Amino acid sequence: MANLKTISQFKSKLAGGGARNNLFEVNINNFKFATPAWDNDTFQFLCKAATLPASTLGVVEVPFRGRTLKVAGDRTFDIWSVTVINDEDFKLRTSFEQWMNGISKLSDASGATNPISYMGNALVHQLGRGYNKGANSTGNTGSGDGSGGQSGVKPLRTYYFDGIFPTNIGAIDLSYDTSDAIEEYTVDFQVQYWIAGSESTTGNPSDATNISILW
Repeated sequence: MANLKTISQFKSKLAGGGARNNLFEVNINNFKFATPAWDNDTFQFLCKAATLPASTLGVVEVPFRGRTLKVAGDRTFDIWSVTVINDEDFKLRTSFEQWMNGISKLSDASGATNPISYMGNALVHQLGRGYNKGANSTGNTGSGDGSGGQSGVKPLRTYYFDGIFPTNIGAIDLSYDTSDAIEEYTVDFQVQYWIAGSESTTGNPSDATNISILW
């Protein structure tokens, strides 16, 4: 029989008041085919949406005497997408287009052949509402947004994406009928793998060296 739960008990279990979808930051410090147009600081502000990755493990079905035994298969990593607000100088979109052009030129399909030369990495920080709380935030004291802007503040969780490269830059629809709207577009990245952890130091590392892996 289930025990009757109270709202006060629920409140005590909801650490930090719950993680918020709109508190996050995305970094692509290790940008390939970097041009003067790329500005990671601007990208941190104009990256409107991203995802914390799904965890997917395949299944191998083995038939046996009219039944099926399911055993663990291979892990796969889904496409990772970000949504970017477009500014009037097109700095970020230009950089993504040049990254893809370095992989496969628009004019003749030539491009980089060594994966190291065109694969980068990215970080997604889930931020909290509390100050100085880090990975075990309860968010019940202090102030700040967990973004690292104040000394000692760490993200609640950091996801590191390794070996990423863009395979789709979304279209921007133009129309006379559209008003009171700012252009935005999506960029899809292929991912070799990701790891989850917490930053051992503050700042925006360009690789996984500053991340304490959770598992």
